[in-house]
Amino acid sequence: MGTVAAGAVVGVSRGGRRTFETEGLIQADGSSIFRIASLTKPLTAVATVRAFAERGIPLATPAVELLPGLAADWRADYAISVEQLLAQVSGLRESVDGATVAALGRGPDVLMEAARLVVRAGNEQVPGESWSYYNGNYFLVGCLLASVTGASYEQALDSTLLTPWGLSHTGFDTPAAPITGWDGQTALSIEDYPRGRRPSGGLWSCAEDYLSFAEHLLADPALVEEIRRPRTRAEDPMTYSLAWALGPSGQMYLNGRLAGYRTAVLVAPEHGYASVAFGNQSQLLPQIAKRLSDLQQELTGDRLAVAIEAFAE
Repeated sequence: MGTVAAGAVVGVSRGGRRTFETEGLIQADGSSIFRIASLTKPLTAVATVRAFAERGIPLATPAVELLPGLAADWRADYAISVEQLLAQVSGLRESVDGATVAALGRGPDVLMEAARLVVRAGNEQVPGESWSYYNGNYFLVGCLLASVTGASYEQALDSTLLTPWGLSHTGFDTPAAPITGWDGQTALSIEDYPRGRRPSGGLWSCAEDYLSFAEHLLADPALVEEIRRPRTRAEDPMTYSLAWALGPSGQMYLNGRLAGYRTAVLVAPEHGYASVAFGNQSQLLPQIAKRLSDLQQELTGDRLAVAIEAFAE
């Protein structure tokens, strides 16, 4: 059996000055392309906030008002707002899983059909009263971004965020030479990610691009404050904003997971600091979480490895 070429690329930006390191036996650097899993959600959220702001549409707008094509099937609470979907506090019944969405295929209306399944299932909690991590929220967000821009979700994400912010190596198409994912001793083949799930976790990216995303975000204090403002209640299991968990010193963090890949990001706005780790081994999250925690601890004094690792598990 050959050597397992697994490990992680870690990138850090301090005031716009970048450093990169490689851990393990992986043959990769800051420009290498990984699946980033749920680290897609912050990009979807920022694109949505920007698109709505450009059009003067409040995030408090009920989602059903912006998705007339779903009105006839809407069994969810009519008060669910765009903001509540972004913040995972919609209270939707969590009945639509990845396999169900994958079975919908890859047609032009697949995201709308995935969202239709979500709203048909109705609500389990009153909107705004309970946080729960559910990808179905982001299926709806993707539809909302498409609806207000008059484009597909993919086109809207590109024109609103990826191209303006120079994320030229970030996208949904499988790249020519992606980093291979590993599960233990087994190299995994590259599989298509269901199109209907893309707003929640479908992107490929590299550490350089993700630091660019973080740096552009940090350069817009008003956008940071809108994104970072907590939308959860004290009794919720964590403090959460728009696609980000919040640390005790205002850090923004989350992790992502797909078979063969583990990713994590941490941003500390008060320090002009961002760090990201992309790994190609299913079992790497504890090491990634500890590394990102250690790197920011000298700035904040906080230990966050457990929180980063536990996010949405």
